[in-house]
Amino acid sequence: MENKRINTDTDLKNGKSPIAETPFTLRNLKLRSPEKWAAGVPAVMHSIEQLVRDASVLRGGRALFSMNQFDGFDCPSCAWPDPDDDRSRIAEYCENGAKALAEEATSKKIAADFFRKNSVYDLSKMTDYQISQLGRITEPMYLPKGGTHYQPISWDDAFTKIAEKLNGLHSPDEAMFYTSGRTSNEATWVYQLFGREFGTNNFPDCSNMCHETSGYALTRCIGFGKGSVKLEDFYESDLIIIMGQNPGTNSPRMLSALTKGKKNGAKIMAVNPLPEAGLMGFRDPQKPLALISKPFELSDLYLPVKINGDMALLKALQLLLLEEEEKNPGKVLDHNFIAEKTAGFEALTEELKRYDLQFLAEESGIPVEQLKEAAQMIATKKRIIICWGMGITQQHNGVDMIYNIVNLLLMKGSIGIKGGGVCPVRGHSNVQGNRTLLINHKPTDEQLDALEKFYGFKPPREGGYDVVKAIKAMHDGKIKFMFCMGGNLLSAAPDTTYTAEAMRKLEMSVMVSIKLNRGHLIHGEEALILPVISRSEKDI
Repeated sequence: MENKRINTDTDLKNGKSPIAETPFTLRNLKLRSPEKWAAGVPAVMHSIEQLVRDASVLRGGRALFSMNQFDGFDCPSCAWPDPDDDRSRIAEYCENGAKALAEEATSKKIAADFFRKNSVYDLSKMTDYQISQLGRITEPMYLPKGGTHYQPISWDDAFTKIAEKLNGLHSPDEAMFYTSGRTSNEATWVYQLFGREFGTNNFPDCSNMCHETSGYALTRCIGFGKGSVKLEDFYESDLIIIMGQNPGTNSPRMLSALTKGKKNGAKIMAVNPLPEAGLMGFRDPQKPLALISKPFELSDLYLPVKINGDMALLKALQLLLLEEEEKNPGKVLDHNFIAEKTAGFEALTEELKRYDLQFLAEESGIPVEQLKEAAQMIATKKRIIICWGMGITQQHNGVDMIYNIVNLLLMKGSIGIKGGGVCPVRGHSNVQGNRTLLINHKPTDEQLDALEKFYGFKPPREGGYDVVKAIKAMHDGKIKFMFCMGGNLLSAAPDTTYTAEAMRKLEMSVMVSIKLNRGHLIHGEEALILPVISRSEKDI
């Protein structure tokens, strides 16, 4: 089987336009049975393979011993927290973290001579993987208006060009400042200060595309937009429900926490259209005996919900809890918590009783008997954690789904207690840190007042653009200048072709990056690439 992607972008320069989507070819596809467990020896070998592939065995190997350690640095991959009580000195990371570090620590590099030999268009014909393997960027690069090749530029000249462009805008709101989840807290704080002193709240960020749903929903129903549990709560929980998330692939170190929780007595319920290997069986690479013994079974109950059937599932579970409470008054729901800490329970009860259980079962894709089994598991537990990922947040009704996740926990009084609460699992290492440190297109008046009082300048008060609105504003010619602090906005945005058309209308695009990506090849009239060191390196 072969499938080749065709470039449909409008030719812009010399009859050749950089290709917005990665060109790829699929050949000899094979169907095989899904895996029944995750991690183990294959994860260890894959981690080593990444270091060898990126020519970073020595640099990367040394750095791995410092990653996620007290005196080291945070993993540049997922956002899973580091354990304090059982932190391995040898390997407190997963294969995803090793891969991310290997790419940063590579000894391969690309300098001015490389860019002289390769035009932007020629580079765009490479796949995303091939581009990522070229190596580290070693000096600032500049693409002049009408140019076909990036060329070296001094730091002073690069800063001068950026300043001239910013100062030449008709309004500060013609600029936008995008942020990646890999940006450190310190850099994030200075970055948002720069943008607000310049005069705009146009701070689209990667959170807009992953867990904005979580922040919006949680802020409105429990008062703050992030998780209410700590890592230790997983060790003290009675029941952990995982929805729309694949820990084995996206945050493998979470499997260690789930294993410890289950060994302490927790039950685990998995909700996903596809069975996930990591939630069926786990071989801990940090435990030698686990590598040769039978995989540790994690899930006690797996619910293969229909795509977008999560809402019906959540409604069914709440309805069944109400019915179980009627059979056993005072033994299922926490009425004291409901009365003292919540509002609207009576209205929720009336709404739930209008649903037919059989209808909800059909809409969710889960048989009634299995729904009852799940509800019974919840009914008999108090310390309940519900985790979710982008399988929940990236559905059009994701906000309402999270409201219902919270409703389920509030009915049980399972928020604000040890071993219980909400846990949106972020997919990037500092998405939440960015938001906490004011990478936010709609900051509160209290936050802006504090900035004004402490720093002595008047920050802009009008809300700015999020990612979607920023891309539309670029497309409409309202944004002339784009500064990207890491990341790859082009490939991360949901409509690549539309985003490419928008980026090509910019007067200037500036990318702060460690390595080359496709976003550097879809650019404004002028483009700059500013190289940086990573969080795993020291500037010596």
